[in-house]
Amino acid sequence: MVEGLAGVVAAPTSVVVTIRAMTHRSIAAVVALSLGTSLSGCCSSLQCGAGAGGAVCCPPSDADTAGVRAASDAFYSALNQMFVGNVEPMNAVWSHESDVSQLGPFGGRLVGWDAVGAEWKRESGLKLGGKVAAEHVQVVAGVCMGYTVTEEVGENMTADGKSVKVRFRATNVFRKERGGWKLVHHHTDVSEALVNASGLVK
Repeated sequence: MVEGLAGVVAAPTSVVVTIRAMTHRSIAAVVALSLGTSLSGCCSSLQCGAGAGGAVCCPPSDADTAGVRAASDAFYSALNQMFVGNVEPMNAVWSHESDVSQLGPFGGRLVGWDAVGAEWKRESGLKLGGKVAAEHVQVVAGVCMGYTVTEEVGENMTADGKSVKVRFRATNVFRKERGGWKLVHHHTDVSEALVNASGLVK
């Protein structure tokens, strides 16, 4: 609890600090430090600017970076399975929480697993075929969150068998959950070619 500049900070660690005459920045630092041990496996303390992490607070481990990369690989494998009508791998790579979101190639903005999962199911029914690969993947990991920036390159097929070239910029955000690293946000360019080929407009 904080009561103005003459109050106290009460933390789960029972640290009580008098904050009379402290700046807003120093108050924030004390609160962050006192809350550090309650982050449930994320970062237990804020140690910025030292060691290999440089200016990064709570730098990721090699396992965190590998976990985000593996989750990214699993997503693109699931994407190609979805193109042939198998949506189950896609269901497995996503978080099923209400805060997930997607801005896909058909346009629009979907929020919550119910909406996102329904969209993947609908797209799997299109059986677009083809294959898409992630190229020039940049992986940025944290202890509890991470993201990739990549280019999605390949092709899909129209209902009459014509090729639709794919080259999108894409960002994927992952979160460490009880089941491992899960996708919580996917954002890619809108594709007029896919919209025209499928008839889906968001």
